[in-house]
Amino acid sequence: MTNRAHALQLKPPSKKIAERVLTNFFFVTVVFVTFLATAAAFASPPTGPLIVDAQSHIVALEYEAWFGPRAVTFQGTAAKPVLQSPDMQSVGGGYDSADPQVIRQHVAWMEQMGVDAAISDLTNNVSCIFNSQWFIKKYLHYCTAAFRTSNQIIRNNTGNLYPAWTQLGTPLKLIPLLGGADPTVLYPDIDGENSLQKEIEFFGSLMCQFPDRQVIYEGKPLMLIFIGAAQDPTLADDPLWLKIRRFLESHPDIAAKYSFKEMAGYLDSQPGLWLKQGTPDAPVEIKPVYGFWSWVDRLNSTCTVAPFCPYYPSYNQSGSRVENFTASIATAGQNGWGCPDSNAPPYCPDDALRYEKDRTYATFDSFMGYAGQLDPTFLIIHQFNEFVPPDEGWNANTDDDIEPSNLWGFGALNAVKQQIQIYRQQTAGD
Repeated sequence: MTNRAHALQLKPPSKKIAERVLTNFFFVTVVFVTFLATAAAFASPPTGPLIVDAQSHIVALEYEAWFGPRAVTFQGTAAKPVLQSPDMQSVGGGYDSADPQVIRQHVAWMEQMGVDAAISDLTNNVSCIFNSQWFIKKYLHYCTAAFRTSNQIIRNNTGNLYPAWTQLGTPLKLIPLLGGADPTVLYPDIDGENSLQKEIEFFGSLMCQFPDRQVIYEGKPLMLIFIGAAQDPTLADDPLWLKIRRFLESHPDIAAKYSFKEMAGYLDSQPGLWLKQGTPDAPVEIKPVYGFWSWVDRLNSTCTVAPFCPYYPSYNQSGSRVENFTASIATAGQNGWGCPDSNAPPYCPDDALRYEKDRTYATFDSFMGYAGQLDPTFLIIHQFNEFVPPDEGWNANTDDDIEPSNLWGFGALNAVKQQIQIYRQQTAGD
């Protein structure tokens, strides 16, 4: 599995996360009670696609269906999820993303938080997943048989969300997040298609079979393309993000079917992409020529030590509305979480941690304060359940996940639910 931190951090740290063991019987008991209490929560029929218009306020949650036998496990992660699947016990515990009970509980929690959709993440190793053995032999020496199988299980888990959520009758929608950070996504395979095309076809088929899961934006089903962190702003350099746009424009059979938005990371520290230069004192607008959506941004208005301090998250404007704004539980500094050692305390001075001293969710509260002011069409919450190192650090303060775990219990779930309720109240009259 390729960890996204290597693509996202402007200066990616190499982390060695200390293993912890989940032994808290209380959490297991609470989860069992939650299963029983929410067993009847899925009686409502599907409501059809979600149509986004000029008055919409969509809340989408970043979500990974990465876990399961022979795929990614929770071993080596700082936080251990409360949920457990029987078929994961032989590999040290955790849950299987294809486990029907886990899927049911995740959907129940998302509904309780008040989100409209989940962003289903299939961004890593897409050429290894979708292309032929001929392509792998020519370009992908890292793509061993075992590695390919592991990543294809993640693909299958992600695809399984469509029928599984439909069977539950949930109104929640799914927004595919495609992989566009690796240059090989545009290399043609032996059949003439590239892996980006094949991933679009994979999700397009699912969206056709399960139309009630779609989010319709600009008149077409919405797909996001993750293009990595640092982006070259110079058009003359012909950066990959621009090549992807040109590819889509040159394939009207694809562009006519779907709306595409490119998503990047840490736009807070890339002033070449901003509409206005200078030291910011509020969220920064991305130039319309780029229009990148934020996968995650930093927020630390008081830091002074790092090159790009202070940090404010980004947004992009579309017409009279802010199109996208992303809020996070916690954000790492330029060099990760720990300074001088990225693997251990003390925290870096430009971090934005999960907790204030009284264990309130100070960073997330600050993000959501800006969300209420900006009034975006799409508010994205970073993130439900990535877990895997090196993105996540060694304790609760250095982990931006929401899903109930041994490090923060149900605190993040409740904090996000409360802030979404406040946000809904603020935007109700818009």
